[in-house]
Amino acid sequence: MPKAIDFATLSLVDALDLAILIEEEAKDRYEEFADQMELHHTAEAATFFRTMAVNETKHETELTERRQKLFPTSPRTVTREMLWDVEAPGYDEARVFMSARQAMEVALAAEIKAHDYFDAALKHVNDPDVKALFAELRDEEIEHQDMVKAVMAKLPPDTGVDPETFADGPVGQ
Repeated sequence: MPKAIDFATLSLVDALDLAILIEEEAKDRYEEFADQMELHHTAEAATFFRTMAVNETKHETELTERRQKLFPTSPRTVTREMLWDVEAPGYDEARVFMSARQAMEVALAAEIKAHDYFDAALKHVNDPDVKALFAELRDEEIEHQDMVKAVMAKLPPDTGVDPETFADGPVGQ
């Protein structure tokens, strides 16, 4: 059984590793969603999920470079098993025939979830450097929300037709 994260005793290197893993998990999920959307010929949603994966990769890379600069030889003690869907959208969020707007709503909810995670964790953090990192990450999630909202604002309104209406139900083989 993986150990839980104790935010009260979290070191800066562990906090950076946690943040890196959160970005990695989100990137992987967005790539999975993009693959699913491509499989279902939902190109606009796939393109948006690929864009989100690229954004998560950039953030992961920035955090990794920061960690390497500060702690080049420190072993990683935080693992992905210690977190689940912190920023990554839930698996049940992907739908056949998603519109671009629906994909963006999924991403917006994920960014809000990540903000809330870091905001809640801050209440338990004692280390001032970890507090500063988590506050920075929390605030960046607001920037990410604003970015998604700005892209959404440029889209035409959805038609009001539920894409699930056109999905085929399971059939016996």
